[in-house]
Amino acid sequence: MHEFELLEKIKIYEDNYENLMQKMADAGKCNDVETIKECGKKISDLEEIITLAKSYKKNLLAIEEAREMIKNEKDEDMHDFLKEELNRSLENKENLEKQIKRFLTPKDPNDKKNILIEIRAGAGGDEASLFAGELYRMYTRYAESNKWQPKVLSSNAQGIGGFKEIIFEVNGRGAYGMMKYESGVHRVQRVPITESSGRIHTSTVTVAVLPEAEEVDVHIDASQIRIDVFRSSGPGGQSVNTTDSAVRITHIPTGMIVSCQDEKSQLQNKERALKILRARLLEIEQQKRQDLETKVRKSQIGTGDRSERIRTYNYPQSRLTDHRINFTTHRLNEILEGDMEEMVDALKREDEEKKLEQIGSM
Repeated sequence: MHEFELLEKIKIYEDNYENLMQKMADAGKCNDVETIKECGKKISDLEEIITLAKSYKKNLLAIEEAREMIKNEKDEDMHDFLKEELNRSLENKENLEKQIKRFLTPKDPNDKKNILIEIRAGAGGDEASLFAGELYRMYTRYAESNKWQPKVLSSNAQGIGGFKEIIFEVNGRGAYGMMKYESGVHRVQRVPITESSGRIHTSTVTVAVLPEAEEVDVHIDASQIRIDVFRSSGPGGQSVNTTDSAVRITHIPTGMIVSCQDEKSQLQNKERALKILRARLLEIEQQKRQDLETKVRKSQIGTGDRSERIRTYNYPQSRLTDHRINFTTHRLNEILEGDMEEMVDALKREDEEKKLEQIGSM
C-alpha cells in the first residue's frame, strides 16, 4: 500500500472522527445521553488511528523539509547531520506505516466478546483426563490474571482428578481476541504417575474456544429443539439430587446435543445448555463463512479447526512448542500456572503479520 493510498484511508477515519465529535456536541446541547454514550464509544475506538495520523503527517512534512534543506546545504558537517535526521524520519515513517496498517487490518467482530471454552480428553485415557484438568486450571489462572471471570457451565469429572469434558465461560472484554488461538489439539508427553517403568506416554486433549452468542446473534426456534429433563448423577452414577433438574437439549436440524446438570435448578441448567448451543451454532455459521473466504482463511494462523494439532507440552524437557508459529519455550511450568502472556503475544503478532502481508499484496 503506497503513501497516497494510506493517506486516503486515513482521511476516511478523520472525517468520521470529526462527524462524531460534532454529533456528540449537538447531543450535549439537548442532553441526549444515549447519543453521547454511543458517540463517545466510537470516538474512543478511533483515537488510536487519529493520533497515528497526526504523527504520520508530521513525519512526512519533516522528511520533505529535510530533503529540501539537504539540496541547498553547502556545509559538509551540516549536510551529514541533515542526512542522519532524514534517515531517522524515514525509519520512523516505516514504523508508523506498520502501525497504521495494523489498525487497518480487518478486525474480527468477535474479538471483544466473552467466550465459552470446551476442553475434552482425547487419546490417552486417564492421562488425557488429567491433562484436560490441567489445561482448565491454566486457562482459569490466565483469565484471573486478566481480571476476567471464569465460570463452569458443564463438566464430566473423572475420579482421578481430571475431566472427560469441561465447558466453562470466561467473561471479560477482549477475551475472545486473546484466547481464540487455543482451539485445536493439545498434545502432552510425560511419564504417567501410574507408569512404573518410566516410559513417556503421549496423550491428547481437544480445546474449542467459542465467542459467546447472544440471542440476537443466533435465533433458536423452539420448534427445532427437544428438551428432556432427568435426575443429575455424579461419578459412578450416584444421584446428586432428588429432583429432575438436569437438562438435555437436542437441536433437531443438526442433531447436536447439549446436557447440563451442574446446577440444582432446572431453569439454570436449561439456560446454560442454551448458551452452549447458541455458541456452537454460531461457530458452525462462522466456519461456513470462513470456508467461503478461502483467501482470508489462508492468512490466518489457525483459530478454529479442532482437529489441527497446535501445541506439544513436553514435561521431561520442560518444553512447550506451538507448531503453527514455531514458538518454543522451556518455561512450561510457568505457562501451566497461567503465565501465558508471552505465548499469546507471539500468536497475536504472527497473525497480525500475516494479515499485513495480505494487505500489502493487494
